[in-house]
Amino acid sequence: MDAVPYLAFVSALAGLGLAAFFYQDVKKASPGNDRMIFLMEEIQKGAKAFLKQEYTWVSGFAVVLAVVIGAVIDPLASLSYILGAVLSAGAGYAGMTVATMANARTTEAAKDGPGKALPIAFRGGAVMGFSVAGLALGGLMLVYILFVIVLESANAFEIVTAYGLGASTIALFSRVGGGIYTKAADVGADLVGKIEAGIPEDDPRNPATIADNVGDNVGDVAGMGADLFESYAGSIIAPISLVAFAIGLGADDIGTNALPLLMFPMLVAFIGMIASIIGSFLVKGGTSTDSKALSKALHLGTNVAMGLTVLGVIGGSLWLFGDSDAFANPIGLAISVIGGLIVGWALGKTAEYYTSDHFGPVKKIAQQAETGPATTVLGGISAGMVSVAASVILILIGVGVAFWGGEYAFADTGELSEIGGLYGIAVAAIGMLATTGVVVSVDAYGPIADNAGGIAEMAELDPSVREVTDALDSLGNTTAAVAKGFAVGSAALTALALFKSFEFAIKEASNGETVLNLNIGEVDVFIGLFLGAGLPFLFAALTIDAVGRAAQEMIEEVRRQFREIPGLREGKEGVIPDSARCVAISTTASLKEMVIPGALAVVVPLVVGFINVDALGGLLAGSLVTGFALAIFMANAGGAWDNAKKYIEAGAHGGKGSEPHKAAVVGDTVGDPFKDTSGPAMNILLKVMTIVSLVFASAFV
Repeated sequence: MDAVPYLAFVSALAGLGLAAFFYQDVKKASPGNDRMIFLMEEIQKGAKAFLKQEYTWVSGFAVVLAVVIGAVIDPLASLSYILGAVLSAGAGYAGMTVATMANARTTEAAKDGPGKALPIAFRGGAVMGFSVAGLALGGLMLVYILFVIVLESANAFEIVTAYGLGASTIALFSRVGGGIYTKAADVGADLVGKIEAGIPEDDPRNPATIADNVGDNVGDVAGMGADLFESYAGSIIAPISLVAFAIGLGADDIGTNALPLLMFPMLVAFIGMIASIIGSFLVKGGTSTDSKALSKALHLGTNVAMGLTVLGVIGGSLWLFGDSDAFANPIGLAISVIGGLIVGWALGKTAEYYTSDHFGPVKKIAQQAETGPATTVLGGISAGMVSVAASVILILIGVGVAFWGGEYAFADTGELSEIGGLYGIAVAAIGMLATTGVVVSVDAYGPIADNAGGIAEMAELDPSVREVTDALDSLGNTTAAVAKGFAVGSAALTALALFKSFEFAIKEASNGETVLNLNIGEVDVFIGLFLGAGLPFLFAALTIDAVGRAAQEMIEEVRRQFREIPGLREGKEGVIPDSARCVAISTTASLKEMVIPGALAVVVPLVVGFINVDALGGLLAGSLVTGFALAIFMANAGGAWDNAKKYIEAGAHGGKGSEPHKAAVVGDTVGDPFKDTSGPAMNILLKVMTIVSLVFASAFV
């Protein structure tokens, strides 16, 4: 049992080894002709320049927070915080580097059909997936081994929790900053290019096209990677912190009954990593561009990884808990994890139903485009809202099953049995993210396929190449929605477990004198509840507004270039747009605009916590409920609008250039900040506020 952290650490190294193997495999593929290589390098330069500036800005914020953590909590906690931040940034940078290298190679492979292109795009995404999973798990195990096992630090579990806060800091700014960048460029390129100028998507005449393709990488690869890094690390930390704070554990007094509870999350992560590695080798392309065939090929790895994880978790729970009298039915905790895994999968399938053009909701939105932009927008809003109801039912089923599994597992053993159900909920979140390596691989595949289509258009390749890349890209929108389903579901369960840990930490820090009051009849709790309910709406408004302002600047610049550069709009030979100017606009705007929303998530819980702890409890509860619903609504509505547009572009309702197509582009433009900026950042907001509250709990009282 004592070997579990070391096994998890070795599996993390194996994941990083696989990422290196896939990197070399992608690198060997041909990047195509000189024009394709030039475009690939332009996208690379823009993405690297943005990330360098973004990380420079965020590092200032991180250093200040690290100093505060060191002064208030423990100097070692600030080291753990910095490690979490650095590894999260590193995972995002590694994924972005290979994604910007895999795009042209996917385009070149698409000349030979989807059978060649899909594996390259997937393996490019797999570098991101296994960099995220490997660095997140490896760093966390390093912190646990060093501070809990080797040094037996006085504040060992606060130090472990600080690692998650470091990851959350980078994730929040990466998601918000990258999301603003990519959507400002996307909205600008679409509105001026498609609607005003009447030119195709990714046309080389459009000055915003390069910026749009850069945005796919900084937002949907680096930002998404940091998001899932934080989600994965947080899901492992949540049950560990719950046990530690609930029974007042120190590193030097871990009892025989508590030890399996600390080891179990790490064991699930180990099993999931090995299962993901096996599953990743099963993704192979076929000969058809039919999205159902492509989807089957892409999801095979995920499904196999999930199946292996289920078997491994059953065996692992019997091994860890079978010999202890404290656990009457060890299989109960396996049920909790498997329940989380199944609900995560079901949330993904729900997202797929509402965002794939194979099903009614997207086809209905496309049909509504016949009567203009207004009905298109209304259709997307309706689909997003209905998807919330389905997702809420699923998450409640997941919570119920996980809670029952936890209660069922524990014998009547005093303080341990008191946290049984909550511990079951906490490990259910790991179940959702156990196969993070392969889930992120499938998600990161999407932006690579999107970039591949852009390069095919800008390099003016044969239309058959674009047909293949469009098929891959359409599937990428759905896989992204599936991954967001996993992420937001785990966010809800992780935030709940961290919230309960916060409650125990408050009690422990005050030697049992302060017990968190969540009675909504008390005015301070009521005030906090409403503050929390409103905060996700404010956060969403700030990020959508930021996209709007940045897009406005982009639109004016694209219009100016079409107006002032002779022959650009007509495609005169030798006339090229000033793409660098558009990249600079997106970079400057996104960095400036990300500061206030990002700081809000950290500053608000700190201010409220130092004023009144009960109000902070209400704030966290209110934000969890509305934030979850908003995240699902925005992600699915945005995905539905996007695929309705692609469905029309494939030939339905008049095809490209028709009035329904223009209406669908408007819907897609509204949905862009929904699905790629505000929605994905929402689940990070929930966890950042909860983990900040947990880390600073002792300071509040």
